[in-house]
Amino acid sequence: MPAPIRAILFDFDGLIVDTESVGYLTWRELYAQHGHELTVETYAQAIGTEFNEHYDPRRDLDALLGRALPWPELEAARLEHERSLRTTLRTLPGVVDRLNEARELGLPCAVASSSPLSWVGRWIEQLELGQHFHHLTTVDDTGKVKPDPSLFLHAAGRLGVEPEEVLIFEDSLNGLRAAKAAGMRCIVVPGPMTQHLDFSGAWQRVGSLEEVSLRQLNSIA
Repeated sequence: MPAPIRAILFDFDGLIVDTESVGYLTWRELYAQHGHELTVETYAQAIGTEFNEHYDPRRDLDALLGRALPWPELEAARLEHERSLRTTLRTLPGVVDRLNEARELGLPCAVASSSPLSWVGRWIEQLELGQHFHHLTTVDDTGKVKPDPSLFLHAAGRLGVEPEEVLIFEDSLNGLRAAKAAGMRCIVVPGPMTQHLDFSGAWQRVGSLEEVSLRQLNSIA
């Protein structure tokens, strides 16, 4: 029989707030300015992790153009545009409901994100969610990003629970892979950037966190 759920881990980008769609929009516009298309399917390789040797939109655009672009200048302009778009973002549906439910049930919550603490912490403060989380685990803690399981294992360790007692909420394929590698149950809530992906192996797949009941899940765990 599965172990009871004793703690909840939340991904951040794309799960708590949809920063990923905004990032994609700015990259898509940059590609279009240079005569090329950037599809969701291509960009989704970076969702839940970071640009790396497998995928980097800067490297790919340089390759398409056959020349190196002035990335410090272009990236500064892109980031300024992204900051402007982010001012409209709000917490995604069901997030606060699940955090409140977890508190009522005595289930501690933490964030486990591939993003740096400077990014996650600023958003958590802006969204006024800090009181809900025991701690924020980020790439600054482990030096590794998903699909490596270290973020989830570090967060669980700080909560004092075993991997099999953890439930993870994720929106990305890299996040699901990290959860499985950590031996943790994972409910996937795909967003606009990830809904086309195959999330086989997830404990459940839902349209939003509004569809989840922690009480019911613990009754069947």
